[in-house]
Amino acid sequence: MPSVARAFPPPADLLGEALHLLRLTGTLYCRAELTAPWGVDIPALEGFMTFQVVTAGHCWLEVDGAEPRLLRQGSLTLIPHGVPHRMRSSPQADTEPLFEIPVEQVSDCYEIMRHGGGGDLTHVTYGVVRFDHVVAQRLVSQLPTVLQIDTWDDAGWLHSTLRLITREALSLRPGGETVITRLADVLVIQAIRSWLDSAPEANQGWLAALRDEQVGRALASMHRAPEREWSVAALAREAGMSRSAFSARFTDLVGESAMRYLAQWRMQLARTHLRQTPEPLSVVARRFGYQSEAAFSRAYKRAFGVSPGSARRPEVAPTVPTGPPVG
Repeated sequence: MPSVARAFPPPADLLGEALHLLRLTGTLYCRAELTAPWGVDIPALEGFMTFQVVTAGHCWLEVDGAEPRLLRQGSLTLIPHGVPHRMRSSPQADTEPLFEIPVEQVSDCYEIMRHGGGGDLTHVTYGVVRFDHVVAQRLVSQLPTVLQIDTWDDAGWLHSTLRLITREALSLRPGGETVITRLADVLVIQAIRSWLDSAPEANQGWLAALRDEQVGRALASMHRAPEREWSVAALAREAGMSRSAFSARFTDLVGESAMRYLAQWRMQLARTHLRQTPEPLSVVARRFGYQSEAAFSRAYKRAFGVSPGSARRPEVAPTVPTGPPVG
């Protein structure tokens, strides 16, 4: 049976390992050319992260429950959990629903929006992205409602990256969408790295567990070899701790027991794997640590309320609606 382990950074850099697995899918990019007064009302986009970079001018960002934010030229803002938000030229400007504003569709993943009353010009590069890997989903779930980066060591590098995204989307060269996605990876990961380096919240919960020398080793072992017959005693040995001390520390940091975490980790990996491969359920069961297909099916149904076979039924992939075409 092939191993599901991959070549990862050393255990001391488990946060780096999590960032390594941040890969974007289901992406849409928009270059917005906005003239005051203007306002755009973005609805909830469940399962997606949005990011916006102001490349010229400025605008206001409003998220329910938070103070309005002034976004100046060069600022990068992430809204990790797809919550509704509004962007406008001033706090008093009226807003239009996002998907009612006409757009020019350049490609399947790139569009141009021109909107507003003809006054001062603001340029915004706006992205809607999704993460599929369970590590990435767990990391993103720890992020705040809004993550804003205003200070860059090399603003020219940021602008160059955005210019490359725009050029690739407009030229429609072979492989252009892949290049765009990787460049967006860089922008988003840089913002997350900045937050991890500076935010007090980044030293709590699962993120703190990844940084913990002992619990982090146990997490790395589960992540890299979910098929092994792990027990609390075996994980405690990986951590170099007694069974009781390990159990208490793991639960205190992660917020759940080690075996519950392992079961959820296996199920999330298995669901992704089932969607991507035609392997028989018996093989998938062994791949993720279950001795029989029946045991795997019972665990899967407990976790998701459906049988594992349902993961392979044709389904409508989540998409991001676009505005009506120009003209």
